[in-house]
This record gives sequence, structure tokens and C-alpha cells, in this order.
Amino acid sequence: MTDYAVDLALFINGAWNAGEGRDELPVLNPATGEAMGGLPMATPADLAAALSAAERGFALWRATDVDARAAILHKTAALLRDRADSIALLLTMEQGKPLAEARGEVLGAAQMFDWCAEDAKRMYGRTLVRPSGQRSVVLQQPVGPVATFSPWNFPIYLMAKKLAAALAVGCSVIAKPAEETPGCTSALMRCLADAGLPAGVAQLVFGDPAMISSTLIASPVIRKISFTGSTAVGKLLMRQCADNVTPSTMELGGHAPVLIFADCDLEKTLDMVVPQKFRNAGQVCVSPTRFYVEASIHDAFVKGFADRTAGVTVGNGLDAATRMGPLANARRPGAVEALVEDAIARGARVAAGGSRDNGPGNFFRPTLLADVPAEADIMRVEPFGPVAVTRPFETFDEVVAAANSTPFGLAAFAFTENGRRANLLGDALEAGMIGINNFAISSADAPFGGVKQSGYGSEGGPEGLASYCVTKAVHLA
Repeated sequence: MTDYAVDLALFINGAWNAGEGRDELPVLNPATGEAMGGLPMATPADLAAALSAAERGFALWRATDVDARAAILHKTAALLRDRADSIALLLTMEQGKPLAEARGEVLGAAQMFDWCAEDAKRMYGRTLVRPSGQRSVVLQQPVGPVATFSPWNFPIYLMAKKLAAALAVGCSVIAKPAEETPGCTSALMRCLADAGLPAGVAQLVFGDPAMISSTLIASPVIRKISFTGSTAVGKLLMRQCADNVTPSTMELGGHAPVLIFADCDLEKTLDMVVPQKFRNAGQVCVSPTRFYVEASIHDAFVKGFADRTAGVTVGNGLDAATRMGPLANARRPGAVEALVEDAIARGARVAAGGSRDNGPGNFFRPTLLADVPAEADIMRVEPFGPVAVTRPFETFDEVVAAANSTPFGLAAFAFTENGRRANLLGDALEAGMIGINNFAISSADAPFGGVKQSGYGSEGGPEGLASYCVTKAVHLA
């Protein structure tokens, strides 16, 4: 096995801290189950130090010229590109995705830092029309020290999305990424430090998630949180934020519907949807999962999907031939298996896959379930794994109602060559992001966020920068 070769530590007030009696958590390779290293867990004293540093860092950083802030973020982007291969290796060993996907994620993070660095320069206020001798101005100012919580499925990109925007507008940050992926996220923080970010402006902590989140959110130092993760945990954090009326951005669970109409280019559509479904082993918050297929082409769609699924090479992400790696942790195969078994028991048929792989690692075979009953758990519960499900439909109104039937509304997709239908779908589908004939819904310049129980607020685009600001009106006479 490739040497993990990374020193795991906390980063507080410009210093890396490990050992010193802290408890350690083993970091496991999801493809082999082997322990690769020990992650130091933050203590209450560490969090107190991080909060104090963030408070001092904010006073310094908010007073730093936006061009100077941008220069550091651009340097961070350049370092990410220079180190993309080594960071991607860490990401694959910790999370499991193929190296090519990991490298693309690192480059996407670099793009996020570059974009935020420039767009923060254009966060103009405005002057209101007033009589001579009076002036009223509206200002956008950084909200203050921020606590960010990011998950393991896209550990680099999702951490970067929060850090880049918060730092660009002048906030200081305490970042708490996932404990499953500490090496690659530490590498991102090292890029910021090596780019010249002043001590105290960004901290990195790992440890017991409940202890860290409750401690940070309860502190009056923290003026905003940003969370990406499950709806259940998001609701818990929202309740904690209520005590200090702490604003939050919540990017929560999804269960993306895909509407396949008979007038689509079927072969081209299949060539797009199958790789997207099994990207990152389906561990994508906007992964296409519920496929509603017009009845006249349903059987042909299932056959084409199954044939392509059989060609997906599953294995260790370090193998160049691998197109789908393992699930990221040992909890996931069992959770996915339970949903698949429930659907089969209720009458779904297995068109491809359907079970775990034997051997070491957290592997589950790429799976397609056809004719899945609406009452199956998997139609309401996000599998967050390599499982696609299909149901036929007859009418436009029927399929829109089915697509909108879950409590979630993060992403939705549709494939049709009918321009009027595409326009209607953009209005009718209840989701924060909609892709028509494509899956390209996440970019640095576009807002990313959901509706209903998929959360609120946006990351990315000008909306993402604004979420780390407060609006102030100043009236002078």
C-alpha cells in the first residue's frame, strides 16, 4: 500500500498541535480497512484557544485591504494546483474516490479561491437618494468569526467553498472538517498558511462532532455557522443556533429526481446519467437517484442503464482502471443494503448489482433497481450510495408530482428535447438547482443550495459571499 506519510494535527493560531496527551482516532483506508494514522482530537482547551485566536484574527483580517486578502487567496489557489497530485493521493486514500476524481476536486477548490478573491472586490454598497446635505449609504460588512462544518464526500471542495467565501469578505474561520478525511483537509489549510494567511485568521480542529459543534455554536465569539451534512444533524444545529440567534447556512440532504422524457436522445442521455450516478460511489448530495422514465421508453432505458452499469470497474481508487471506489466508511454498505433489500421485498426487480462485494473494504456493487414501488423506503430515503431506482410515468403532471413528493429539494434533473416542456419544468420542480439535459449545476459563480428540508441559504456565487456579510445602513445628516 502507498505510504500515507502525513502528520495529522490541529491548526490553531498559526501553529500545528498534536500529541500532548490528546486522544487519537484511527484514520482508515476505506478500500482496505487498514488503519493509516492517528488523528488528535481537540480538547475543550483547544476549542477555547481556537475561539480566542479567531476573535483576534477577525479584528486583524477585517481591517486588511481586500486586494491584500485576494492576493493570499490567489496564492492559495496556486499552491493547490502545484500540490494537486499529492493532495489527491491523500484524498483517495482517506475517502476512496478514484484519483482522477480526487484531482479534479482539488482543482475545483483552487478555482473557488480564485473566484472569491476577485468577486469580493465587487461587493459594492450603494448610496440612497437624499436631499442636499444628507447622505444614506448601505454597506456590506463581514459578519465576524465563522464556524464551518464540512463532510467527507467532497472534503476539499466543500471546505474550500466555505473558507474561500468567508475569508474573501474578511471573516475569520474555525473549520471542522470530517474526521474520516483529515490529511487532505489539513493539506488545504497548509496551503493557506504557506500563502501567508496571518495567524488566527483560520483554525482547523477535529474531534467529537457533538462536543465541537455545541461548544462553538454556544460561544458569543461565533457570529455565523455554515454546515453541509445530513438533515437530521442540520436540524440539531439550527436548534443550537437559536439560543444566540446565530445565522446559519444549511446545505442538507437531497434525493434528486431525474425525469426522462420519450423525446430525449436516449443513448446520449444514458451515456451521461450512468457515470454521474456512480461518481464518487453515489456519495454526492446532488446524485441522480430517482429515475422517472416515460413508459414508452422505460424498458429500453433500464436495459441501456444496466448494460452500462455492468461496465463500471469497481476497485481501489489508486488503481488507474477504477471508475468507482468504495463507500467512504464502514457504516455505508449496511445502510445501502437495507434500502435495497426493502425495495426488493416490496416488488422491485434487480437489473444490475444489488449486493455488497466480498472481501476487504467498504464496497457495494453498482446497482439498478427497476419498477420500484412508490412506498419503498428508498423512494423517500436518500441512499447516498451507488443505487439508482426507476419508475415509469405517463403524464407531465404525474411525474412532476412524483418528483416533488419528498421533503427534499436540493437538485432535480430532466432530459427532453421539447423547449416549452423544459421551460415549464424549470418552474414546476421544487429544487434549489435544476439541470435540464445536463448535470453541470455546481460552479464557483453560481449559487448552490436547496429548498424545503434540503436547507436554506446558498454557497457559491455572489449569494455565497453575501451570506458571510451583514447589511448596515448608515444615515448622515
